Amino acid sequence: MTGGLKVLLLLSLSLVVWTVPIDRKQDPPQEDRAEDNGDTGLYYDRYLREVIEVLETDPHFREKLQSANTDDIKNGRLSKELDLVGHHVRTRLDELKRQEVSRLRMLLKAKLDSTNAQSVQMDHVSLLKQFEHLDPHNQNTFEAKDLELLIVTATKDLENYDAERHEEFKRYEMLKEHERREYLKSLDQEKREEEEKRIQELKEKHRQHPKVNAPGSVDQLREVWKETDGLDPQEFNPKTFFKLHDTNGDGVLDEQELEALFTKELEKVYDPKNEEDDMMEMEEERLRMREHVMQNVDLNHDRLVSLEEFLKSTEKKEFNNAKEWETLDDTKPVYTEEELQRFEAELRDREVDLGRRAEKLRQEQELLKERSKALEAQKREYQQAVMERSQKQKEQQALNRQPPSGPNGELQFQQEIQKLANEDNQVLKVPVDENGNVPAEPPQNLPQHTS
Repeated sequence: MTGGLKVLLLLSLSLVVWTVPIDRKQDPPQEDRAEDNGDTGLYYDRYLREVIEVLETDPHFREKLQSANTDDIKNGRLSKELDLVGHHVRTRLDELKRQEVSRLRMLLKAKLDSTNAQSVQMDHVSLLKQFEHLDPHNQNTFEAKDLELLIVTATKDLENYDAERHEEFKRYEMLKEHERREYLKSLDQEKREEEEKRIQELKEKHRQHPKVNAPGSVDQLREVWKETDGLDPQEFNPKTFFKLHDTNGDGVLDEQELEALFTKELEKVYDPKNEEDDMMEMEEERLRMREHVMQNVDLNHDRLVSLEEFLKSTEKKEFNNAKEWETLDDTKPVYTEEELQRFEAELRDREVDLGRRAEKLRQEQELLKERSKALEAQKREYQQAVMERSQKQKEQQALNRQPPSGPNGELQFQQEIQKLANEDNQVLKVPVDENGNVPAEPPQNLPQHTS
């Protein structure tokens, strides 16, 4: 990635929580040689990076980037060059914008769904206006205005990012102190005194560490030169040092490359294996160190350190006579007691609100249980009615299968047989007795056969 492009959107900011130290004593694995693409922390980070990658493929635009100054880039004037890029680049940018618009629409829909506003008709153009990094009125093509908005918005957001990180750390520290006090309140006097003593011992243990050199001082850089680069500290050369730690060879030290230089100093104070060392505090310390260097070295405030700026900083008196670095333990607390009290009041209000929501959910759950019981009772009643009806049907079918009977209990089908027999005898002229039987002797009027 070119130096001008890195200025364009400040993509090399060290906004990733963990920074890996550079060890030049051995060759890194092949997969680790790829350029580090740490997340900028912006909610449109992926869109930002993909736009940059596509623009870099155009030779004309890359040339303009290399010759552009910081103000032209930050003010968005470079966006006018978008009209001169190749057709395939514009086509790909159009596709990226449509994907980003689709993603933002999904985010908006999810937000509306979470607030039970599904029935509200969404005006996508109006809703998309809250996102400043693209033009909401044109949702299909990537134009010069989109690039200008992306540059200006990213620059503004990234400039505010450090302040937001400090604020997040302050809230973290206040929450930690609040939980400590609440825990002590839950103990009896004897256990409380023991816990307070234990906490104080951990604090004292944490303060017992080697001298921490001021970041950017000759002592600090020589220590990196020796411990990380494996070189003789007596042969320290600022220009060689700069080129060694310009890991991507773009001619500048970005904030991520700078923060990697502080790892050795931070390891003097913080160890993730120690109970007394807080890794969140270590990252706040890293941020303080980087800001200190930038304040003293970054003369044009572009959040990058050029070779010229770096060499000028080594000529300052403070470079060779820097005081020992004051860690967070040596400075005043990041919050006041008044701020802590306001924070605790917010926590109480939030707890009350969560309690109300929990009670509402409990009541709804009880109501659901009652409804479930009523439905279960109705189900049992229905099943009982079905069983009774089925039993009646079986009984009725059994009755229907029995043969009919006469008035004296005799089976009715015998009377039917007698009736049929009488009819047959009349046809055959066979005399029968009163019971319907054929007499054994033949009738008298039949002719007698003689021998």
